[in-house]
Amino acid sequence: MLGIRAGTTTEMRLISVNVGLPRIMRWNGEMVKTGIVKEPINGPVMVRRLNLEGDGQADLTVHGGVEKAVYAYASEHYDLWRAELGVRDLPWGMFGENLTTAGLSEDTVNIGDRFRIGSCELIVTQPRMPCYKLGLKFGRNDIIKRFAKSGRSGFYLAVAQEGVIQAGDRIELVSQDENCLTVAAINRHLYR
Repeated sequence: MLGIRAGTTTEMRLISVNVGLPRIMRWNGEMVKTGIVKEPINGPVMVRRLNLEGDGQADLTVHGGVEKAVYAYASEHYDLWRAELGVRDLPWGMFGENLTTAGLSEDTVNIGDRFRIGSCELIVTQPRMPCYKLGLKFGRNDIIKRFAKSGRSGFYLAVAQEGVIQAGDRIELVSQDENCLTVAAINRHLYR
């Protein structure tokens, strides 16, 4: 059975809230403006219609906006990446995510699912498509292809109800989309 069921025994919670404002970085000999550098913050954070307080995107033609206001990534993927890349240290937010979660995965989350975290409600809209700035963050060009091939894309969320969140908050499934189209199914279609 695909998808999260109401009353599931898997604990879903928010591990880390990560924000960062756009900055200029050097990549392949050029200066690039990017908002991919996100760092964990302590305490409550306001989630607004277009992003989290203290967060920003550099290129609004492909990042951010109503349908991509918040980016979530599973903490469970981090150990897989540490092993695959042969690195020990991958801090939360390394993939540019705003929310590092536990108990949510591309295989169980549907496009259209609605979640409550803290006092806000978020709706899953689409998987993340990696861009060259992920390579900039990791300092390696091969990460983009690896990321796409892995199926560990994370997903974007629209803000249905503004509110406050913080690390440690429980994630509650409010409603499951009736079409049961998982993020993983979209990824398989895109990268087939």
